[in-house]
Amino acid sequence: MLALAGISTTAKIYLQEDFSGDWESRWVVSDWKKDTNEAGKWEVTAGKFFADEEKSKGLKTMEDAKFYAISTKFPAFSNKDKTMVFQYVVKHEQNIDCGGGYFKIFPSTVDQKTLKGGADEDKYNIMFGPDICGYDKKTHVIFAYNGENKLVNKKPKCESDDLSHMYTLVVKPDGTYKVSIDGTEVQSGELREDWDFLAPKKIKDPAMSKPSDWVDEKKMDDPEDVKPDGWDEIPKQIADPEATVPDDWDEEDDGVWEPPFIDNPEYKGEWKVKKIDNPDYKGEWVHPEIDNPDYKDDDSIGVYSDFGVLAFEVWQVKSGTIFDSIIITDDEEEAKAFGESSFTSLVEAEKKAKDEEAKKAAEAEAEAEDTDDDEDDEEEEEPKDEL
Repeated sequence: MLALAGISTTAKIYLQEDFSGDWESRWVVSDWKKDTNEAGKWEVTAGKFFADEEKSKGLKTMEDAKFYAISTKFPAFSNKDKTMVFQYVVKHEQNIDCGGGYFKIFPSTVDQKTLKGGADEDKYNIMFGPDICGYDKKTHVIFAYNGENKLVNKKPKCESDDLSHMYTLVVKPDGTYKVSIDGTEVQSGELREDWDFLAPKKIKDPAMSKPSDWVDEKKMDDPEDVKPDGWDEIPKQIADPEATVPDDWDEEDDGVWEPPFIDNPEYKGEWKVKKIDNPDYKGEWVHPEIDNPDYKDDDSIGVYSDFGVLAFEVWQVKSGTIFDSIIITDDEEEAKAFGESSFTSLVEAEKKAKDEEAKKAAEAEAEAEDTDDDEDDEEEEEPKDEL
């Protein structure tokens, strides 16, 4: 666990995890899918490239085509009248093609030892983070509401390269939210507008319909435009007037010679009546709206009486995702400071380490090719006769 200095004493940290020390005593691996040998194994590691091996260590998925479920408990709390900040770092160093990289926040009552997903999944409060499958790449922001999981109507972007990225979700008491990646906002808005939690405030007036004489065609056929005489008599193709009978043409053997056809330069295509502005055009008809009698506001949207467990419960075709630097707090500045110490200060060095590793790999490959070429040359060289 990391301790931060110089942060407001009024801020509350509910969970802070960097997978240092005795991390296994803080996390519980679920038995879900173990009986069918579909449960994937976890390991804490810095991965293939890193800035600082100890600081870069995180929780990594280790087996392909497996289900994963692991969780950690923290003191239960409610976010009523509180700003909530959920933040963590994800690195898909396997160049993920299909798999989740999100976390779920559960009530404190969930059984960590049997925590599961699927059709009969344990009910969570919030799900947040990247989900990638082929061309479908998005950041999930899902809230549980009245027994249903409500997906955001927008599609926040996510990152799918093999570098570390920091995901942050902020939910405020006024019903607004914000999603950021690497400290940069990628989406924000209001919960009531960007999710289908409630019936719409306005509905189309059922007593109104478009008048039968409403004209919504901008253009009309020109009544004065008439097809010219002989228009349809002009053929699309004609015999080539410059074609001549070949010198070696024999009518007895080849039959009667016919000139080839070419496009007729006089052909103007299918005639279409000219369009003019419709003098009776009234514009697009807009259905009048009225207040929805079924609309009812709800102050409980995005508010939960019990947060107590964070879990990574995902399916991955190709393993290798590393989760790190988790914080749940009620203060954005607290999360920002934690992000700067655990992510921002390391990410540039991580990129450099990756580039250096790629350079070494390329040099080693080139050296191996040179060695193979030298061996091939020696094999091809024929021995000289001695005098």
